[in-house]
This record gives sequence, C-alpha cells and structure tokens, in this order.
Amino acid sequence: MSDKSIFDKLLAEIDRLVSSGLSRDETLLRVCQLLESSVAYYDWVGFYLVEGEKELVLGPFAGEPTEHVRIAFGIGVCGQAAQRKETFLIQDVSCETNYLSCSPKVKAEIVVPIFKNGRVVGELDIDSHQLSPFSDEDRDFLEQICRRLSGLF
Repeated sequence: MSDKSIFDKLLAEIDRLVSSGLSRDETLLRVCQLLESSVAYYDWVGFYLVEGEKELVLGPFAGEPTEHVRIAFGIGVCGQAAQRKETFLIQDVSCETNYLSCSPKVKAEIVVPIFKNGRVVGELDIDSHQLSPFSDEDRDFLEQICRRLSGLF
C-alpha cells in the first residue's frame, strides 16, 4: 500500500477522532498512538502546546519518555518551528547546530505548527530512527492533520 493510501485512511480516522467528542488531550493522545503505530518510520509522535507567550510544554505523546518537557521558542527544532511559524523537516539531525537530542536513536525529525487565528498554539513533533525518511507527502499529510486539529484549541 502506498503512503498516499495509508495517509488517506489515517486522515479519515483522525477526522472521526476530532468529531468524536473526546477531550482535546485524549484526542491528541489517540492521534499520537495512531500515527506511531501506523507509519513504520514515525518512532516518536508527540504534541507540544504553547504556554504563555514563548514556551512549548510537552503534551500527549507516544514513544519513549523525553526530558524535554519545556522548550523556549527559538531553541531546538521545535522551538525554531514555533518561532518562525513554519514546518521544519530535518532529514539528518546530526547536521543541525540548534538541536535538542531526545534520544541517540533519533536520526530525523519533522515539526509542524498548529495555528489558531494566525498564532501558533501547539505543534506536532515526529522523530524517526531512520535517516531521510520524510517526503513531501509526509509534510502535506502532517500539515493537513494540524489544520484539522486546530479546532480543538
């Protein structure tokens, strides 16, 4: 099955979750679990939620625990994505100078901001244990997810 058909099925499932009436955090947790279990190279999937003006706080996630539970805007890939209000797709984290390592296993990362009324309110962070696993299809798929989830904020 192609990534596109898997992604289409996952988007349909996420639409069901968003409209299910579950709490925001329960919905986010189920999205994490769904993505982590369904896409082989999504080894850690989590949400960081904006607190105050310039800080990200770890929300629901699936995968190994991380010590990075609070991240200032501008720090690491997550902080940079929030500060610049754009998706960051890093195919090889060892090439990044401003990188917060969650695990030595992590080789690549993609971070997609969630917007509400033009402001970043959270972000979806995915780590992979493979080098260069992410495609433009991943970026588009994850950005679609974040647009769908923005209504929960």
